[in-house]
This record gives sequence, structure tokens and C-alpha cells, in this order.
Amino acid sequence: MEIAKSLVYFISLAVVLLLITSMAEANVVKAHHHEFIIQATKVKRLCETHNSITVNGMFPGPTLVVNNGDTLVVKVVNRARYNVTIHWHGVRQMRTGWADGPEFVTQCPIRPGSSYTYRFTIQGQEGTLWWHAHSSWLRATVYGSLLVLPPAGSSYPFPNPHRNVPLLLGEWWDANPVDVLRKSIRTGGAPSNSDAYTINGQPGDLYKCSSRDTTIVPINVGETILLRVINSALNQPLFFTVANHKLTVVGADASYLKPFTTNVIVLGPGQTTDVLIKGDQPPNRYYMAARAYQSAQNAPFGNTTTTAVLQYKTAPCCGGGSAKNGIKPVMPLLPSYNDTNTVTRFSQSFRSLRRAEVPTVIDENLFVTIGLGLDNCPKNFRSRRCQGPNGTRFTASMNNVSFALPSNYSLLQAHHHGIPGVFTTDFPAKPPVKFDYTGNNISRSLYQPDRGTKLYKLKYGSRVQIVLQDTGIVTPENHPIHLHGYDFYIVAEGFGNFNPKKDTAKFNLEDPPLRNTVGVPVNGWAVIRFVADNPGVWIMHCHLDVHISWGLAMAFVVENGKGVLQTMEQPPPDLPVC
Repeated sequence: MEIAKSLVYFISLAVVLLLITSMAEANVVKAHHHEFIIQATKVKRLCETHNSITVNGMFPGPTLVVNNGDTLVVKVVNRARYNVTIHWHGVRQMRTGWADGPEFVTQCPIRPGSSYTYRFTIQGQEGTLWWHAHSSWLRATVYGSLLVLPPAGSSYPFPNPHRNVPLLLGEWWDANPVDVLRKSIRTGGAPSNSDAYTINGQPGDLYKCSSRDTTIVPINVGETILLRVINSALNQPLFFTVANHKLTVVGADASYLKPFTTNVIVLGPGQTTDVLIKGDQPPNRYYMAARAYQSAQNAPFGNTTTTAVLQYKTAPCCGGGSAKNGIKPVMPLLPSYNDTNTVTRFSQSFRSLRRAEVPTVIDENLFVTIGLGLDNCPKNFRSRRCQGPNGTRFTASMNNVSFALPSNYSLLQAHHHGIPGVFTTDFPAKPPVKFDYTGNNISRSLYQPDRGTKLYKLKYGSRVQIVLQDTGIVTPENHPIHLHGYDFYIVAEGFGNFNPKKDTAKFNLEDPPLRNTVGVPVNGWAVIRFVADNPGVWIMHCHLDVHISWGLAMAFVVENGKGVLQTMEQPPPDLPVC
């Protein structure tokens, strides 16, 4: 009897120890260590070879794969001739703002010959994010995907795909992108458009000298693939489709959605979309294609099409290129360049997978106009420095403030250390002048914004609503607005001027999508909500990089709360100095 009791005791003890060990293992945070070498690499596209800035000699850069709850430790070594920083686009960076990456916002740049190690944990996010340079126009070639899988032992809220395939949509200049930006800043005019769009760094069959290296995505009959589509282009929203195949959208910006099926998706720069595609068509070769969505009237843009190939493994052909064995891939229909109706139908299909915890009581209510502007030519400038319309210089603003970055300190350093004179906290909560934002007769006096480094202060835990209103100054345009350090709910969007008396009734407070980048409709508005639960300095900007350089940005200072878990971490010892 005693032996039996002892045996039961030891078995019970073993089970308890096993459970404790399993729980401990489940609670251990897995750290992924990587080294990014920023370096010049010879890259040949469109028949020409350029010394492009890359990570580890790769274009695009390495794909990082983690699980929800994991930690990333990435040492960035700058062996290029330009200053650089890396931004982990869409990562919440809870209390780790020092690792966010935007130059002169959360850190000074990593100088040539120097290094900096980014350390952060990805919490409560699953899906597709990405990383890119956040200095000058280096992100034209310095970018890659960041795939966040469910925690170990968990699964997707949809049937497991056979494979994950990241597709990075990009832009390629047959020039040095840094020089393109510098010329634009020097002349005050618009920068030259890119020469090609790309899928995973390759322009595809429809461009010169490109067929041999067209991206191929293999698929078997009956397979389901999860395409993780990322718009990493600098300045262009893009349509994306696959010939003869339906796309089932299941997530965006590392948040799950109620699945819906479409023939085409659209992404503004910075946005990601997860789509399931089934191998349910006759074995063949089918083009995956992307081209511009252009909402700004009379503005020049690249009207070419980039392609990859969805290739069935049993298709009567093999290898890449449109003419390989005489089998030309099936070409899909793409929307017209200015098809705003398709964009609207797509964006209005987004619903969070589950009931959302949307703030219903609002502490901070902001109304923010976004748009371009034209500065008069300064008297001491020659005409060659004022090549905007009618001898002006392009500018851009939010609430009539064109954002100026500091150069001696980062905003986060100045905030954390209490350094005066770097920024002010008087960003206006509403436009200084109320006008017909989307009308045709906007006063020219509104074309010249003030320039300054004005931030908006938020108390920890405050519940925030922002109405983002496009304007017709210079030209109305769909602006992809990205907020660092936060996801937000898009509770409504529409056209014309936002009217709180009638438009509030359209708010979706049940299951709005949770995103980090919102496409504010051309000649329209979008309303976002979030809780300010992440202390630090967080920039909100248009993700069309040409507009960032003109000042289409602002930043929030979110104060610390109470206790360690509501307080920003101390700066790391290797934080770059200016």
C-alpha cells in the first residue's frame, strides 16, 4: 500500500514538474540575433549596373522570421558612405522607442564606420511587417520583410497555408536615389519618377534586360499559398493582382481581418496585406502584376507594370522569362490608374476579425489637414533653385505646419534629457484657418505653411481621435499616413469635407480594421482612434517619401505613466550621437 502511495506521489510530482518546466519554457522569450552590414553593392537592372546601398549585399534585404512574443537583436554596421538608420515598420516598440529608427526623431544617424544594435520585442502582433532605412531615400534599396508567425503551439485563424511567400513591391531608379532627392531639395522642384516598379527587386518581363531574372512563385495544384504583399515603393500606391486567381484577404499590417475575396488589392507605401491564393486553375504560368494607383491630377508618374510569375509545377514549361519554351504567362486585367472607386470598395471591405476594443470616450480630439504647398522663391535664391510651379518651391504640411527635423539632437533625446530649444509642443489641434478643404477656390495665402518643429503632447493613457483631412492645395491626393509606435483603428473614411454632425453616424465602433498606415482618400478624410499607451516621441507622416522631405509630418510626445511598465526604457549605451 505504501509503495503504491509513494508511486502515485512520485508520478504526481513528475507531472507537476513537467508542467512547471513546460510553463517556464513557454514564458522564455526567444531572441533572434542578426547582423546587418550596410554596404555598397553592384546591382544590375534595366541593362545598367549601379553601386546600390544594400544590407549584406542583398537586394531586397534579408527576410526576418519571428514568432509573436519573440525578441529581435539586430546589430547594424554602417560600411556605406551615407548616414543610415533602420525603422522596423509597424512594430509597436512598447517602451523601446530608442529602437524605432527614424533619423533625428528617435535617434541620431549611424555614421559611416559606426554601428548600433536595435533590441526590441514583438508583442501581440501577427502577420506581415517589414523593415527599411529611414534616412534620405536609402530605403529605395535598403528594405526587407519581417514575418511574425503565431506563437509556438498556436495557429493561424485560417487553414494553414502550404507556404509563406513575401512579395515586396518596390521602385527602381536608373540613378542614385540619394542624388535624386538631393537635386529635388536643391531645385525646389519635384523629383524624377522611378524608372521601374519591382517585385522582390526584379522589374519583370515587361522591362528591358529583365526577363531572365523575373521572380517566379511556384505552386502545386491544390496548394494554398499565403502571399505577404508589402508596398515598399517610395512614392507610389500600387494595385496588385494575379491572372485568373481569386485573392482572399486575411490580414493587413500584422492584424487579422474577416476574410474577404477580391480580384485586386491596393496598397499605399508602407502598407502590407496578407492574401491566400489557391492552386485551383489549369496548370499554366500566370502573371502577378502591379502598377500605379495615381490620384493626384496632372502629376507625372510611372505608368509601367511590374510582373512576377505564378508557375504551376506541372505546367508545360519550365524556368523563367516570358518567352521560355514559347509559353507566355497569362496577363491579368488591372484597374485604370485613377480608379478610385476600386480603391474605395477595397478599403471599405476591411473588418477586424473579432470585436475591437475601440475607445468610445475621447480625451484628445484632433482635426489635421494634410496636403502640399508652394513657397515663394526667397529673394536670395536664383531661379534654378525655384523650379516648382510658377517659380516656387514645393512644400507640404499638417495643419499649416511644415515639419522640420532637428540636426543636433534627436527629438527623443531632447525629450528624455530635457534639452531646451530643440522642439516646441504647440502643434495645433485644428487648422489655424477653417476653409473649404476640398474646394476648387482655395486662397493662395494658404499655399505657404509655417515651418517648425512643433510636437503635440499626450498624457499616458489618453484616448485619441484624429480626423485626417485631405486638401486641394496644389492638388488633392491619396496620402498614406503612418503613425510610428502605434496601431490605430480606422473607424470611418469618406469624401469631401468631414462633417462631425453627419459623418459621426458612419463610425464603425464594432470591428474597424487595426492598422499602422491609413490611405486618406483623395479629396476626402479618414478618422482614426487609439489609446496613448506607449511613452516616447512618435512621428506621424505621409509615407510618400517625397512628401516627407517637403514637411508632411508631425510628432507626438507621449508622457510616461506610473511605474516601470508605463515608463520608457533608458537609452542604450551604444545609441549614436549627432
